[in-house]
Amino acid sequence: MTGGDRITIGSDCLIGPRCSVYTPNHAEDRERRLEGWERVSAITIGDNVWIGGSVTILPGVTIGSDSIIGAGSVVTRDIPAGVVAVGNPCRPVRPIASSA
Repeated sequence: MTGGDRITIGSDCLIGPRCSVYTPNHAEDRERRLEGWERVSAITIGDNVWIGGSVTILPGVTIGSDSIIGAGSVVTRDIPAGVVAVGNPCRPVRPIASSA
């Protein structure tokens, strides 16, 4: 009925203060919700991801490697690798600039 799912965090990630990562979500069906049922979905954060302060990551999301999530963002869906993503809901705004 309650609990959580797996949270996978890749190597070399930076995670700012006051971030929240949620794997459970309440059932949509009224009766099941009143009974306290939850459904859970795993979260995956790739390698070398930078998550700014006060970011919220919701159930079932994957954040691709080498991405940056701006402070205060609410990540409601998958974010591809190698992008800067910001906002509520969080969306990619540009690719990461190459340092070469």
